[in-house]
Amino acid sequence: MGVLRTLRVTAMTVGTVGGLSGAMYGLLSGQGKRARSLIGRPTHDPHQADGFHPAPGVNPLKFAVLGDSVAAGLGAESTDLLPGVLLARGLAEEYGRPVRLTTYAVVGANTKTLMAQVDRAVLDPPDLVLLIIGGNDVTGKMRVRTSAALLRIQVARLRNTGARVVVGTCPDLGAIRPVPQPLRWVLRNWGRMLARAQREAVERAGGVAVPIADLVSPEFHTRYSELFSPDRFHPNGAGYRHAADILLAPLCAALR
Repeated sequence: MGVLRTLRVTAMTVGTVGGLSGAMYGLLSGQGKRARSLIGRPTHDPHQADGFHPAPGVNPLKFAVLGDSVAAGLGAESTDLLPGVLLARGLAEEYGRPVRLTTYAVVGANTKTLMAQVDRAVLDPPDLVLLIIGGNDVTGKMRVRTSAALLRIQVARLRNTGARVVVGTCPDLGAIRPVPQPLRWVLRNWGRMLARAQREAVERAGGVAVPIADLVSPEFHTRYSELFSPDRFHPNGAGYRHAADILLAPLCAALR
């Protein structure tokens, strides 16, 4: 999600904007640097499993996944545990028709770079879109209003092709334990503000917003050791399965 190179910048920005004392400014900046060293950097790209699920067939549902590293499934141990694959198979079972999965999500993406993914997606308009974005907007210190406005534009572009669009709003960054307090508290609250703005923007553009921080993230707090990958930042396969179990229902509802 790009947090590794921007946590320190976020801490410095919060200190500047919030008028914090010099001591608190230094503390947040130091915590950002420490968190980056604890999390480390991704050593591989996410698995890829685009194509038909469970198998090719007549009248496939075109399902596209856009967004950041969480949408791409970074941290999943195998292709079977990618969020796109889990959801494609769930949709295929629900509707009794094959699903053609196309993943446009990119590790490190934020709402400013989302346009490039949408540019590709609209060339072959999907029937259904899942979009997960926001974590990198927070760690990259993007203004909440700017982020939400950009998201609204891209959701509207997808909707104008006839696609049904479901957006998972910014997750609860307070679940990332390698980020120490009080920086974790700062990121959590910034993410919450962004999620609220995202929800309004998505709904105004005709999409469906799913509050990830409320519906998915609580389990990551209570089952931290079970649901995070070894980097302690991205979900593992079990974490993605938990998220997919919650996201499948709004995806099906959007189609209906």
